[in-house]
Amino acid sequence: MKTQVLPVNEESLALGGKILREGGLVGMPTETVYGLGANALDAKAVLSIFAAKERPADNPLIVHVASVDQVPQLVREIPPAARALMDAFWPGPMTLVLPKADCIPHEVSAGLDTVGIRLPASGAARALIAAAGCPVAAPSGNRSGRPSPTTAQHMLEDMDGRIPLILDGGACEVGVESSVIDATGDVPVVLRPGGVTAEMIRDVLGRVQVDEHVMSPLEEGEAARSPGMKYKHYAPKAKTVIYEGEAERVIAAICARYDGAEAAGERVAILGFDEHDFGARTRISLGHAACPQEAASKLFAALRELDERGETLALCEAVDMAGIGLAVMNRMGRAAAFDIVHV
Repeated sequence: MKTQVLPVNEESLALGGKILREGGLVGMPTETVYGLGANALDAKAVLSIFAAKERPADNPLIVHVASVDQVPQLVREIPPAARALMDAFWPGPMTLVLPKADCIPHEVSAGLDTVGIRLPASGAARALIAAAGCPVAAPSGNRSGRPSPTTAQHMLEDMDGRIPLILDGGACEVGVESSVIDATGDVPVVLRPGGVTAEMIRDVLGRVQVDEHVMSPLEEGEAARSPGMKYKHYAPKAKTVIYEGEAERVIAAICARYDGAEAAGERVAILGFDEHDFGARTRISLGHAACPQEAASKLFAALRELDERGETLALCEAVDMAGIGLAVMNRMGRAAAFDIVHV
């Protein structure tokens, strides 16, 4: 199969919609990351997502819609808190977990009684969904376990020859996957942090909880209620270690580890902030420490750069976990299998 990469325009959107209607897969740009889309109501098409990604089938998918009007047919109910969040943050980088309707195949929900629904801010994504005439199930468009793609070229690296079409909408603005919020209970629970932060949700509803596994792996046998919870994710080939603590101590610890590893013959790179001095050592920028949104937009590209450079060890500065910083640390933590050194 030859994979076409086409700019987003009326013709390419029509082609993408046709492929989706006929049970095929399309790479779609969103404001978060590039997604691998299929007709969410077609179980066979959904299974082809898992095959293309080499993704375990017990990891649920997110269903994307073109308008709020599509949501009632996909869920059994929309609680008042969920409605308030939809009004506040849609279209946007937020997925709501709601009780699923019977039309949602088990392949989408991984056998759960709930489904994640998102109305993306990306006009290209909404136009593709509208062209398809159906809701679109779309996880991130990377091979399972790899860093998520934030450009069409990233997605082509993982999906070339596996899918017929990738729509190129440019670089993703947010840079990390959507926040996933369980809205089925009395208090909303952040299952996966993202661009809609816990602080923003609290401002709307007055209360929110953050799942304990946002910064730790699930227990053995525990079901994943959201994508990005159960498996090691986002990982480069390099062993990845995070250093957390006062900045000067972190810099010193990273430099010492770098020098020792390099002397032992490893290829090492630092994922660090622009204002910190690591001397002549190889550094890949995470932006500025005071602006975690920069780290969010740069992280996945930085992890992919490690592979391009052939690095064997990545030493990362931790990001402040306020606001979107929690999303960055969640992705970085899973990339490192939560190998976090406190100094």
